[in-house]
Order: sequence, then C-alpha cells, then structure tokens
Amino acid sequence: MRICDRINAGMEENIKQENIRNVAIIAHVDHGKTTLVDALMKQTHLFRENQEEMTQERILDTGDLEKEKGITINAKNISIYYRDTKINIIDTPGHADFGGEVERTLNMADSCLLLVDAQEGVMPQTKFVLKKALSLGLKIIVVINKIDKKLADCDKTLNKIQDLFLELATDPSQLEFPVLYGISREGKIFNEIPKGDLTEANTTTGDIFPVLDEIVDNMPAPEGDLEGPFQMQITSLEYDSHLGRYLIGKIKRGKIKIDDPIVVLSEDKDGEIKRTQGRVRGLFTKNGLSWEAIETASVGDIVAIAGVESLNIGATVCSLEKEEVLPEIDITPPTVRVKFQSNTSPLAGKEGEYITAKQLAQRLEQEKNLNVGLDIYSESENCHYVSGRGELQLSILVEQLRREGYEFQLSKPEIILQEIDGVVSEPLEELIIIAADEYLSVITQEVSERKGSLINIESNNGNSTFTYEILTRNLIGLHRVITNSTKGTALINSYIKKYVPYTKQDELFRKGVIISMETGTSLDYALTSIQERGKLFIKGSTKVYEGMIIGINNHEGDIEVNPCKARKKTNVRMSHAEVTEINLKATLPLSIEFALSFINNDELIEVTPKSIRLRKKLLTQTQRSWSKRKNLTAYAKEHLDS
Repeated sequence: MRICDRINAGMEENIKQENIRNVAIIAHVDHGKTTLVDALMKQTHLFRENQEEMTQERILDTGDLEKEKGITINAKNISIYYRDTKINIIDTPGHADFGGEVERTLNMADSCLLLVDAQEGVMPQTKFVLKKALSLGLKIIVVINKIDKKLADCDKTLNKIQDLFLELATDPSQLEFPVLYGISREGKIFNEIPKGDLTEANTTTGDIFPVLDEIVDNMPAPEGDLEGPFQMQITSLEYDSHLGRYLIGKIKRGKIKIDDPIVVLSEDKDGEIKRTQGRVRGLFTKNGLSWEAIETASVGDIVAIAGVESLNIGATVCSLEKEEVLPEIDITPPTVRVKFQSNTSPLAGKEGEYITAKQLAQRLEQEKNLNVGLDIYSESENCHYVSGRGELQLSILVEQLRREGYEFQLSKPEIILQEIDGVVSEPLEELIIIAADEYLSVITQEVSERKGSLINIESNNGNSTFTYEILTRNLIGLHRVITNSTKGTALINSYIKKYVPYTKQDELFRKGVIISMETGTSLDYALTSIQERGKLFIKGSTKVYEGMIIGINNHEGDIEVNPCKARKKTNVRMSHAEVTEINLKATLPLSIEFALSFINNDELIEVTPKSIRLRKKLLTQTQRSWSKRKNLTAYAKEHLDS
C-alpha cells in the first residue's frame, strides 16, 4: 500500500504515539544524506512507478541555490510508512556554515542516522552533528556509507567512529550503537559488508529495508504526556497564501484539534514574555513530501498549525490551560559578520527593483525572524550587521537577496570576538584538507602563510590528510585559494574547536588593485594596455565609475588607470597590425565568495541583480589622499604621545 493510500484511509484516526518514529539524518557534507532519503522515499512506494520523481535525484533539494551548488541549505522533513509505523524523516544540511539548521531541527528528532563516508571517514561536521545529537540524548544508528568507493576502508572508518563516540559520549549507554553499511546511490543498506568487488556497480543484491527495520524495532518512540495540556515548540515556519503562516514543530505534550484556542509565547531580550493568542484554523501533518489536512494530532507527531501569526522560531505554542515557555533552542553563536547598507555607488538604482534603505531593512528583519542560524541587528536605518558561521552562509543570503531584486553594498567580513572569563577571545578552528600527495608543498605553504599550525598528517594510497589549527580570521578565503591551487581536487573542511585569547596580527598580504580614474564605458583599446599591469575583472563595453576596482595589480600598491581612454583619431588609416594587436585576455570571474575574501577594509562590494562590483569606499583620489594623510597623522600622534 502506498503512503498516500495509507494516510487517506486513516486520516481521521489519530496515530498512536508508539507507532511514530522521528529520525534525523545527520552527516558531513556530501556523505550521502539526501541520496539516502531518495531511496527511502522510492522504495517505500511514496511515488507511483510512472511518477517523475522516480527518475530524479536529490528530490528534497528543491531550491535553485541548492541545485546549483549541490548542497542542502535548509533542513526538510517528510514522512513515510513502514510496517504500520509512521516515520518522520528530517534531512539536515551537512555543511558547517548551516549548523544552525541542524541544531534547531534536531529538537524534533528522537533518534538519528549518522552517515559516514567509508573513504573520507570522520570529518569536522561529523563531530559537530554527533556532539549535538548526543547532548540531546538522541539514540544513534551509524551507517558507513559509500562502501563501493575504490579506497573505502570500513574497518578504519569504524575505528575512527568508535574513538569519536568515546570522546563525545555523555553517558556509557551511548557507546553501544548499531552499525550498518550502505551504498546509498544504489539504494542499498546491509547489516554486514557484502562480499565481492563492490566497486563494480549493481553487483550486489539488496534494498533499503534493513535500516527501516532497525528504526522500527530499536529506535525509541517519542516521549511526552498524552493527557497533559498541549505544548509545542516552533522549529520552522512556512507560508500559505490562503491560511497564512504555518507554525511547524513536534508536539511535546497533549493533543490538539481544529478550532482549539492556543497562545504563542516568546521571550524578548529583556526576559519579558510576549503573548499572541488565536485559534487553530488549520492543522496539517506530512504526507510524504506535502502537508495534508487532519482534524486532530497528539504528542510525538510533527505538525503544522495555521491560525496564529508568529515569526519567532523557538517560541512555544500551548493551550490556554497551561501557559509554559519551553527553553530556547540552543544555537552555536556565529563567528563572522558583514555590514549591509543600501547601494551608494554612482550606478545605484539602475539594475535593482528594491534599492532603498527601508526596503533592505524590512527584508533583513524578515530574514531575522525566519533564519535562526543568522544573527541580524541594526545600528541605524542604513547600517545592518549580519552574523553567520562563515563565508558560504553569508554568500547564500547575499545571492538570495540579489535574485529577489535587491541592491546593496557589503563591507569586509569581521571576526566576532567573545569575552570569556574576562578575556577577549576569538575562534580557533580545526582545518582538515584531503588532497593528492603532489600538492603537499602547495598546501603547506598556503596554510603556513596564514599562520596555521600543522597538528597531524596521514598518507594513504596517494592522498594526504592534513589537520591544522588556524584562527577563523586567517581562514577567510583559504578555501578558494586551496581549491585553485589543487585544481579543484582538494576536500577542505573546518569547524570551531575552541576560543583562544585575541592577539593583534598584521593583515594578511594582498596585492594592490587597479582602480578606474574615470566614469564612462570601458574600451578594448584601453584595456589592452591595462591588462599587462595585472588581472582584470571587466571586459570592454562595461560601465565603470571613478573609484571602481577593475582588476588586481601585479604588485603590492594600488594603481589608477583610465579604462575609457580611446585611440586618438587621425586621418591616417589603421594598419592591419594595429587592428589585430587588440587582444584581451580572459577576465577573473567575480563571485560573492571571492569578493568577501578579497576586499580590504577601505573597500566595498556592490551587489545588484545583474552585477557584482568592487569599489573603494572613498571614490576620488583626493578623498583617499586626505584620508591617508589623516590616518598617518593620527598614527604619528599616538606614538609620539606614548
């Protein structure tokens, strides 16, 4: 029986608490979570054989950015049925920058599938997600995945996993966990490693059901008082054009039905409780991929409630009978922040739909309420600081805004300092790089220049695994540099290990930039000579303005050029040699990630729906000269006084 048939047949009947399993799938990025969910959906007959989804991959990665980048950005939940048990499955992001998504959604789970790549083994995000799951007391099933890889080493990977449990377990009972083996791209899970050459595709017989049997037989049903007054914590929000906001979460206590009076309780920064009252106008549970209307729901199920407007993830929804606020969802604090402002360049307002400071402020306020992984606060109407886990998370927000039609400008990312025991401290990260042995010297040089300390190095079958400790501020931009140096073959991951006392450091070396001294349209004739002085960001016929950065200088200092300079007109006809000497080289592509890691403190990133530009904060040479002289005078006075 398909899931749709099973639910439609018993929609009015409340699912018993003991017949529910809430399972989160957690792993390091690209260890096979979303692919495993695909197999779970297809083999439990969530779709008909002729449905389009049966031939699709990464079905849950529905966002444009998720498809383009090949990563899960937002956690999603679905439901399947197996052996008369409803299994709510939560697919979580694997990239460390989106750890906030993992932390909020794990509050809906009672158990976890921990996937570990049989070749890569335990990675930084594996440690992070397992530590969070164990701290919440969730029961773990380990799946050693991708055992069909050529360099897969299941025994070594299992030993590393056991060491990790020994390091992170908060209770002796957590050291006992079932271990399964998987080839998720073939939709197969095994209780033991199958014999034969696994590197040959589809040479083994199997299916996904061993992991489902383990979930149903040995994973816990949700706990909670069925007879108590209703209580639920909001872990996600969705919007419906007819019913308004959906408040999504797992029912912690009691029952709920259509037309019940409820109240949303949220605590502000001053500790005061904000109260919003309403009635249940819509009640929904997941039927496969979509929400299905139901009449009642009880403790343990994941539901969506419509009828009360709230934008506070982490707020408590409860009955009027007992108004009790649940503890806030514990989210690891962000480490990097960027300043957002409305666009002030000479080209402002020419490419975007939303260009004012007020429109930007309203959009960031909306993001603040919906995205618990970001910390957003405003200093003024046109100065907003957005804090996140890293460059990727910030760049995803920037890309979303520009695709929605917003224009704005960004400052250089800053590290967020914390005061710990009276000492100003900064984050230190553990960095793991896996690359071919031939890149050993390149990687060593690049990380050493950023003052990274080598902790360990392991070599296996022509690949080396480097483990470093490096300050977060020195890590910004390193991913791009290592990727380019290793021709895109290196695997680079990091996670925050601890905070250490902040110490002053010289800025990392960066070459100077090529700055336009004119406003107008760039010409191939001018760029042909300018390109000999560095690498350009722009081509001919590009609109430029005074103070706009058009390339990277070959040397340390900044240089000013005129990209709009035309060839002098004469009565002498151009020779064939003069015509063919205009030969422009390939330009450097400008991405958000590159721009965030490249700019200096005196520079800005201009973002529009159509363009990414770099510019100086002070556009004219006169302004920059006066500012430099003022800074030098202040520096000299400070040192003379001391």
